[in-house]
Amino acid sequence: MLTPLDIENKKFSKQIMNGYSVEEVDDFLDDLTKDYEKIYKEVVESKNKLEEMQESISKYKSIEGTLQDTLVMAQATADEVRSVAKKQAEQIVAQAQADAKQAVQELEQEIMLKRRELDELQKQFDVYKAKMESLLIAQLEILKDVNKD
Repeated sequence: MLTPLDIENKKFSKQIMNGYSVEEVDDFLDDLTKDYEKIYKEVVESKNKLEEMQESISKYKSIEGTLQDTLVMAQATADEVRSVAKKQAEQIVAQAQADAKQAVQELEQEIMLKRRELDELQKQFDVYKAKMESLLIAQLEILKDVNKD
C-alpha cells in the first residue's frame, strides 16, 4: 500500500520528447487508485462500525438509565413498604397494649366484685354464726330449766 510519502516522492522518468512516461504514470495512477479504493472502503466500513457502536452505546445508556430508574423506584418502594410495616407494627403493639390494659381493668373489677361477694358471705356467715350461738345458748338455757324441774 502506498503511503502519502511514496506519492510525494514518486519520480517519473522523463522522455526526451514527450515528458514523463505514459506507462509509468498510468501504472502509478492504477496503483494509487487501488490503494485509494481500499482505504476509502475501509473508511466507510469504519464509519459504519462507529455508527453501529454509537447506536449500541446509546441503547446501553438507555438501558442503564432504565435500570437506574428501576433501582431508584425499587428503593423507594422498599422504603415505603418498610415504613408501612413499621406503622402497622406500631399499631399492632398499641392495640395489644390497649387490649391488655382493658383486660387488666376488667380483671381488677372482677376481683373487686369477688372481694365484695366474699365480704358479704363473711358477714352472712358471721350473722349465721351469731344466730346459731344465740340458738344454742337459748337451747342450753331451756335444758338447764328442764333439768332444774
